[in-house]
Amino acid sequence: MQLSEDIRKKVILFQQTEITEYHIYKRLAQRIKSQENAKILDQIAEDELRHYNGWKKYTNEEVQPRWSLVWFYTTVSLLFGFTFGVKLMEQGEKAAQGNYKEVANEIPEAAKYQHEENTHEEQLINMLDEERLQYAGSVVLGLNDALVELTGALAGLTLALQDVKLIALSGLITGIAASMSMAASEYLSTRSEKTNKQPVRAAIYTGIAYIVTVTLLVLPYLLFENYYLDLGIALTTAVIIIAVFNYYISVAKGESFKERFLEMAGLSLSVATFSFIIGYFIRIWLGIEV
Repeated sequence: MQLSEDIRKKVILFQQTEITEYHIYKRLAQRIKSQENAKILDQIAEDELRHYNGWKKYTNEEVQPRWSLVWFYTTVSLLFGFTFGVKLMEQGEKAAQGNYKEVANEIPEAAKYQHEENTHEEQLINMLDEERLQYAGSVVLGLNDALVELTGALAGLTLALQDVKLIALSGLITGIAASMSMAASEYLSTRSEKTNKQPVRAAIYTGIAYIVTVTLLVLPYLLFENYYLDLGIALTTAVIIIAVFNYYISVAKGESFKERFLEMAGLSLSVATFSFIIGYFIRIWLGIEV
């Protein structure tokens, strides 16, 4: 079949996408420990290779994968989890699938391949079972609690104490104590639930998320002498943490980024504002002059 030049270029791009994803899925399948997950990824890889060969019948051309993308998505998957990497890659593929309809006018198989991309692979991806996503709730608990409590505490302490070392000391003591308390609460909560999660591991995820957040929020007070600047950096850091984590969850679990981000950011900043005002009135009430 003789393809028009425009359609031929689109089909070659499809070929390159399919063969690139084939190599990504194959590499991931070889690197993960779970045999069940490896089998799913291997099956998706074979689908991509079949699509590539299907397109090749119309172009009669061998197309090389984009090795930079193979490296990028493989690295992202190994660092942040294969579920996140795979779903991030599929998001990019969906953005480019508008061209399928144009190609379908000349190549009947295009509609079939699009259907498989939209349904079969999505079903397979949703079957992936990754430990870090099982404990995402524990991480959310640690992050959310640390962000709300520490932004509020630091805002109140900043106006009440107006001494960066005292603020940092108070923030670290409060944060470390709260992280252990929250980890213990998560342990007891998970233990009482009917779940596959291990209580100790859930507690560790919660505690680590809490301590990392506390460290990042208190760090400005250890680096700069201007406590108002430090508070501004801490609040900006909190918003960045919220944005990054919610983006991760929105991709990995298919949830709304905007809704979760606005909820968490609004809650943290509202508590910080209220605590800042409370700190001002407490300082006046106690007659503390700095």
